[in-house]
Amino acid sequence: MSDVLTKAQRSYCMSRIRGKNTVPELVLRRAISSSGLKGYRLHYKLPGKPDIVFPQRRIAVFIDGCFWHKCPKCFTEPKTNRRFWMRKIASNAKRDRLINIELRRNGWRVLRVWEHDARNQKIIKSRVIERVKHGE
Repeated sequence: MSDVLTKAQRSYCMSRIRGKNTVPELVLRRAISSSGLKGYRLHYKLPGKPDIVFPQRRIAVFIDGCFWHKCPKCFTEPKTNRRFWMRKIASNAKRDRLINIELRRNGWRVLRVWEHDARNQKIIKSRVIERVKHGE
């Protein structure tokens, strides 16, 4: 089925979608809070719009959705409109790499957590909390 909107209209509609307070984000925030870490920000102006930022430590944390960012563990190809979606997802992955490069050039450390891992407290502790605490 073809799209009834023009490319510009679809782009505008998609740009208005804002995922806030997703389950993985809430789990991560609870884990950070219960660990005693302080000084994180949720809406910090940085390229790529990180989900959580520790400005004083210059750490940007992203939670990447398994479908949207092509998780190597659990990504499944879409059954419909495959060419469109695979191009879109490849574009997301490329953008992620460029954002990582830009942030690192500007002195930021980038931590990326897959959506499926963000629900696991042990993984959150080892991949985010311990790294932030010890400045890795």
